[in-house]
Amino acid sequence: MSILSENIRYLRAQKKYSQQKVADDLIITRARYSKYEDDASDPPLDILQRIAHYFHISIDILLSVDLRKIPMTELMTLSDNRILLPITVDRNGENFIEIIPHKARAGYLTGYSDPEFIENLQHLSLPFLGSGKYRAFPVAGDSMPPHKQGSFIVGQYIENLGEVRDGRTYILLTKNEGIVYKRLNKNGKNSLMLHSDNTFYAPYQIKASEILEIWEYACSIATEEFQPDDLSPENLRTMFLELKRDLQEVKQRMG
Repeated sequence: MSILSENIRYLRAQKKYSQQKVADDLIITRARYSKYEDDASDPPLDILQRIAHYFHISIDILLSVDLRKIPMTELMTLSDNRILLPITVDRNGENFIEIIPHKARAGYLTGYSDPEFIENLQHLSLPFLGSGKYRAFPVAGDSMPPHKQGSFIVGQYIENLGEVRDGRTYILLTKNEGIVYKRLNKNGKNSLMLHSDNTFYAPYQIKASEILEIWEYACSIATEEFQPDDLSPENLRTMFLELKRDLQEVKQRMG
């Protein structure tokens, strides 16, 4: 049996669906679907995409990971889980930075593991960032000054929660809230505390199982000129605290 056939059989059993129901939902015959589970034939690309969307699992995972052996809530902690992250590269094999525009922000929650969705995004290259996988996310709201609505945070992909450093800022893709940009602190092994730099917003806790992706702040792209009105006491205090944190980190690294 192939990994694909075992996976779709397993996923269907987990949902307690009949082959007929899955086939009806995929708009194919039950006989055709049963051949995929029995490994009697391979689904064409369009059907494979339907199956991936139906079970909310990326095509990469369906084809290469035995889901019976891995709890779904722990997929993010796999050492080789880059298979969860579709990427695009230039002609030299270097990673592009995919840009998630504001209009695609809501769609990213369902398309983040879909290679076709990622391929259709706009791209840019920032050579000074060095090695790593980066993606640019739109800023929403005023909870993380001085970053304003319309700006973009470029994040570096983090493979597991163990790499999160207290006090640093991260972009998170979560099951319930979509894309959020917050300052993080670990709160035990299975949860994180999310803090806004704008103290008007109260911190809150999120379970590790709710996190689909996590990206560490690498740089930001402002789409509007910085205005003198932005130099409010609150913003100045925030910028001072960020500068203080950065200086402390530099001292720690040098020490």
